[in-house]
Amino acid sequence: MSKPTATGAAELEFLGQLANATSRRTFLQWAGLTIGVAAVGCSDDDDDDGTGPGPNDSVNLGSGDTGVLNYAYALEQLEAAFYTQVVMTPYTGITADETSILRDIRDHEITHQKFLQAALGAGAIGALSVTFASITFSSRASVLGAAKTFEDLGVAAYNGAGQLISSDVNLGYAGKIVSVEGRHAAVIRDLLNPNSMDFAGDDVVNAQGFDRAFTPSAVLAAADPFVINPINASSLPTS
Repeated sequence: MSKPTATGAAELEFLGQLANATSRRTFLQWAGLTIGVAAVGCSDDDDDDGTGPGPNDSVNLGSGDTGVLNYAYALEQLEAAFYTQVVMTPYTGITADETSILRDIRDHEITHQKFLQAALGAGAIGALSVTFASITFSSRASVLGAAKTFEDLGVAAYNGAGQLISSDVNLGYAGKIVSVEGRHAAVIRDLLNPNSMDFAGDDVVNAQGFDRAFTPSAVLAAADPFVINPINASSLPTS
């Protein structure tokens, strides 16, 4: 294993100090935000300006790495919007620990969304119109069941899209994001089924220890009930 660069070593030292000074969940939240800001080097000026497509407008993801990153950006928009709603309207009986976990996940998803938007620059798609009409936000089972679906889908999406990315830099960023999504998926599964092996259930991890990998077409079909805009992914690379 190669030695970390000076920049990487400094970042690791900073994160280590932060972990010692904060609780585990606070550290996870700030670690996600710190890595995002360090990698992007941007400010809140990169927020979406609200001039995205109308609800009935088709969205073309584009081609090459831009298309793949827009594909990931669309999924992160969906997840960020979902968890923002979850935190705004907590379900009945939510505990302090559950609130903390879901807030951390929300913050990570927003960080991922902002990171991809900044990385795409002028090539980024606009803000998508989403709907969660099928989710009962007052119900713990409905919210966590939807969260499980979104997180498992997100992990499989990044796993399937990795081979479509041509840039090593972009592939590295995708790898950093999918590892966080995997942590989200595990904790949501543990909330639903505490102290079980479901965090790595055989419905997502096969006998060889590999997670699922879905093609963009399969992922977008699964996400379609929650995204109002028709999404055109016809120009995405296929290999």
